[in-house]
Amino acid sequence: MFQLLLTVIYVAFISLGLPDSLLGSAWPAMYREFGVPFSYAGVISMMIAAGTIISSLQSDRLTRKWGTGKITVISVFLTAAALLGFAASRSFWMLCLWALPYGLGAGSVDASLNNYVALHYASRHMNWLHCMWGIGASFGPYVMGYVLTGGQGWNMGYRYIGILQIGLTVILMLSLPLWKKREDTGNVVEKDSSGKPLTLKQIVKIPGAKEVMVTFFCYCALEQTTGLWASSYLVLYRGASAESAAGFASMFFIGITLGRALGGFLTIKLDNTQMVRIGQGFILTGVLSLLLPFGESSSLLGLIFIGLGCAPVYPSLIHATPSHFGADRSQAVVGVQMASAYAGTCLMPPLFGLMANYISVMMLPFYLLAVLALMAVMHERLLKEVSGIQTSICL
Repeated sequence: MFQLLLTVIYVAFISLGLPDSLLGSAWPAMYREFGVPFSYAGVISMMIAAGTIISSLQSDRLTRKWGTGKITVISVFLTAAALLGFAASRSFWMLCLWALPYGLGAGSVDASLNNYVALHYASRHMNWLHCMWGIGASFGPYVMGYVLTGGQGWNMGYRYIGILQIGLTVILMLSLPLWKKREDTGNVVEKDSSGKPLTLKQIVKIPGAKEVMVTFFCYCALEQTTGLWASSYLVLYRGASAESAAGFASMFFIGITLGRALGGFLTIKLDNTQMVRIGQGFILTGVLSLLLPFGESSSLLGLIFIGLGCAPVYPSLIHATPSHFGADRSQAVVGVQMASAYAGTCLMPPLFGLMANYISVMMLPFYLLAVLALMAVMHERLLKEVSGIQTSICL
């Protein structure tokens, strides 16, 4: 039963990735149809992220009440409904309306599933599960590129993925007895009703909490900005077509996927801190490659390297949460980490959209470099805070 549940969690992570890359790959075609500036993708992204922030902050309370299994089913269904709503949208304001359930569906399940895996599975599974997310995220742009090339329109891309999400919802519903059996055999973190959920004020006061929040903010700002604006960067600066740019942008997500598949094996020898630092080095290499004057080829190489670098950062940071902050506080801290991550998703891609509008889309590599530098500094400060606490406890 334990292994069957792990298989279900793998499926759930695929469902998490499927919608994440659709907007970025479809937007070069969408904004012309709606007659809005291309920077308005940031508005949609911001609204989706706002929903995820709200639901992430409630993840500790909701998971204690309903359990990870039910939260996963409800959240995936909300996301599926929102995708079908996107497919049916005929105006920009309708996209904004459907962006709300889109975001609400993503936040709680992300925080709840990630904490569940961090508590119950080894680091290699965290990397491989996030590799499944990468498979879903890589599949989305391919579907969108296929329908655009075939002349079906971006709506069909959203429709196909929405139907697939409905199917995944059914699978997850059938798996609910597995979650209940697992909880009944000792998932004390979820079943502990004696401890009250921590408030945001209490979480922020935990040593290292502020640093990890900024680290997650920067990571998701970098990942989402790359995923959202890579296609536009290739079209508007490198001169690629919208169809080929959608396929090229998927290289970023393929890099994440391959990196996490490999990362699962590397964690046998390397710890979470080493994995994060290696990832940051690859990101730096990829961003610098975007600056090389070799047209589409250097941009393609850069996106792959950025994806490879992003691969170990997110799962390694999450998996380290129980050891950094304690198993009893991990769900609350993971929820705040997710909220911070989506705050980065909410604020930073739209900010780059404004920069692209008023300066140039060619600023993308410099923007990513600045975010990467802040992430690296805050991660090192986090390690210093946590090591200080652990040393004092040992003494």
